[in-house]
Amino acid sequence: MNRCAQPGCTGEVEPDGFCDTCGMAPPTPAAPAAPSAASAQPAGPAVQPVTPAPVTTRTPVAPPTTRQPSGSPDGSSGRSGPSVASAGSAASSGGSRGLGSGRTASRGGSRSSSGSSGSGRRGMLGAGLVDVPPVPARDPASAVMEKPEVPENRRFCSSCDERVGRSRDGRPGRTEGFCANCGHPFSFTPKLHHGELIGGQYEVLGCLAHGGLGWVYLARDHNVSDRWVVLKGLLDLGDADAMAASTAERAFLAEVEHPNIVKIYNFVQHGGSGYIVMEYVGGRSLKDILLSVRRDHGDTAALPLGQVIAYGLEVLSALGYLHGVGLLYCDFKPDNAIQSEEQLKLIDLGGVRRAFDVDSPIFGTPGYQAPEISSQGPSVTSDLYTVGRTLAVLSFPFRGYTGRHLRSLPPREEVPLFQRHESYHRLLRRATHPDPARRFQSAAEMAEQLTGVLREVLSAEDGHPRPAPSPLFGPEQHTAGAEIVEGLGADGARPGAAAPPILVPLSPAAAAAALPVPLVHGSDPAAAFLAGLTARDPGDLAAALSAAPVASREVRVALVRVRIELGDLDGAHRLLEELAAEDPDDWRVDWYRGVRALAGGRGREAAAVFNDLYDLAPGEQAPKLALAFCHETLGDLTRAERFYETVWRTDPTHVSAAFGLARARLAARDRLAAEHVLDSVPRISSNYLAAQLASVAAAVRGRGPTELDAASLVEAGRRLASLRLGIERAAAFEAEVLEAALAFVLTGRTTPAGFRSQILGTEMREDPLRVRLEATYRTLARFADDAGHRHAMVKRANAVRPRTLF
Repeated sequence: MNRCAQPGCTGEVEPDGFCDTCGMAPPTPAAPAAPSAASAQPAGPAVQPVTPAPVTTRTPVAPPTTRQPSGSPDGSSGRSGPSVASAGSAASSGGSRGLGSGRTASRGGSRSSSGSSGSGRRGMLGAGLVDVPPVPARDPASAVMEKPEVPENRRFCSSCDERVGRSRDGRPGRTEGFCANCGHPFSFTPKLHHGELIGGQYEVLGCLAHGGLGWVYLARDHNVSDRWVVLKGLLDLGDADAMAASTAERAFLAEVEHPNIVKIYNFVQHGGSGYIVMEYVGGRSLKDILLSVRRDHGDTAALPLGQVIAYGLEVLSALGYLHGVGLLYCDFKPDNAIQSEEQLKLIDLGGVRRAFDVDSPIFGTPGYQAPEISSQGPSVTSDLYTVGRTLAVLSFPFRGYTGRHLRSLPPREEVPLFQRHESYHRLLRRATHPDPARRFQSAAEMAEQLTGVLREVLSAEDGHPRPAPSPLFGPEQHTAGAEIVEGLGADGARPGAAAPPILVPLSPAAAAAALPVPLVHGSDPAAAFLAGLTARDPGDLAAALSAAPVASREVRVALVRVRIELGDLDGAHRLLEELAAEDPDDWRVDWYRGVRALAGGRGREAAAVFNDLYDLAPGEQAPKLALAFCHETLGDLTRAERFYETVWRTDPTHVSAAFGLARARLAARDRLAAEHVLDSVPRISSNYLAAQLASVAAAVRGRGPTELDAASLVEAGRRLASLRLGIERAAAFEAEVLEAALAFVLTGRTTPAGFRSQILGTEMREDPLRVRLEATYRTLARFADDAGHRHAMVKRANAVRPRTLF
């Protein structure tokens, strides 16, 4: 054996050519190339460098979801050299009125990729809508690793990315030494030990975790009530990029102050190294929570969707804050968020960078990182991409998210969750769209739509509606399709064959007029004037708008709607073209194009427009209601029913959806389901009376005697008697119910023993029913408008009167 020639090494070179102490091969005449900061990469299970193409990358040895110690931050990250593009330029239009851009987001036009959002919290974990199981705060001492070491499959040279510290010939790999490929030193051993005092106040208790940027230690702060703190140092002190990232993390953490972001307390030097002192978050990472569920329920288990969305809203709150102060997180994933009790915190800010920084290394994780990072660099939209991917990983068994679905979602037909919750699927599809211009443009915008999806999801799961004011639309203008075909007694027709429909068929014009109206931009000079308009008649509105003090954009947008309602579709088209030329990204132009097409009877054209807007705003109910109208006018009641049900179940202020759902179920001959929907129209609604009368008609109209039963007849009579109606209208519906009861009695069927045998105060026997029917028809005869109608009523009264001897 030959003595090792490496400086300061006393080992010997073995027959395989490597030193038994430092792991280094004998030096060659040509000195190894100096490591490049742009190509350096820390060790990590799910780390892949992202550098401007072309670049050769290392495939991760361990899967991205390798479990980390619970209750501790995970520092695994990947990075690349300098970005070749800035993070973005102009801010997008966010806030309560923002929706990205209609034409851009739905059709892929150009758009800047940077933006900002508010930093205010939305409330408790779960947005006040869902209960998320709290994660008990963990005893910090129990989180200390018994044997702190970096697994061999996570040991790579920070300079050339070659494997280092691996077992050979049955001997374990070295934790310190030199890379056999380039000679760069490596060290994977903790530098702090139990009982060591750092900075004169932090007593080390042990290691919590290891990650891409270094070891994470647990310590006590003896200067501040012996509180638990975390010390974060470097795994490889020779890694220039890691050193830069650690310095950056210290600087960024010192600047940020948000309840969903871990706090930094101090920075101390010890033994020639620097350590960040930060808050100890004693819960579990989202990855650990997911792995725990899968251990208990199998590999295909996932977190409840409401819980996942609740996490997403908290993350978006934190990212919105960072974006608002000009920072990008870059490397969000389930490892980097910890739930403690009922609070969620972002940890590991090692990948954070300035929005316009083009020189710092870029950190990311395969399966979560946006595809354009290598060519365009990070941006607000790439941060939101990571949130979308994380939501997907947590909510369903996302197989192949680091492989065949690295840059896409699985097809909807392969994911039952997507089939149950279409709006959630569309939200993920927009958040993770390959084109950054078609994603959400701010965290606030994504949070608004995610909150709407959460309301929809929870309503679907438990059947309880969760209405809320829309940030984009006003309330429903009218109720479409609530007109009832009046009682059959009004024209003397006998119930049974060829019964007319219960609800009047929906007309395209009525549907278009009933759709919610987009809100007015508050910054418009005519906003106050438009808010003060109370006229409902389109003619009156047209006159008022023509006298507006300012011919602003909002006035012209309002005039488009009025012209559509007045039937001036050509005038509306000309106005829309003017508005589109001024601002192609105003999604409201597309909305009114759809409304105009629907009013004109072009249902397919309208459906295509509203489908794009559904993709753009998956948490809004208005596009779904519009799609339901379109499909019904096209005769596709099955698809219309699906949208009507979603809207009505989520937000019962859209009463048009209830009547549409009832029409669809009546067409499918499901009368009980239709009655159930009509009964759910609240008493405070101006359409409550119409819904109740439609329910009465649904119980008896067009049903043969053998289809009727005593219970439904008595219930129909009770419901009718409870309504306040005019004499003529009440008599018309009474005649219909009594005719059905008489037909039932004439079949000879008996009512159950003890059953209440009265209907509308009349015994359910032939003679009493005939007497009541005769009186009802004679009442209708008195209110008849013409002689023909009067004679029909008298004739019917004579036909139903009981037979007598005189």
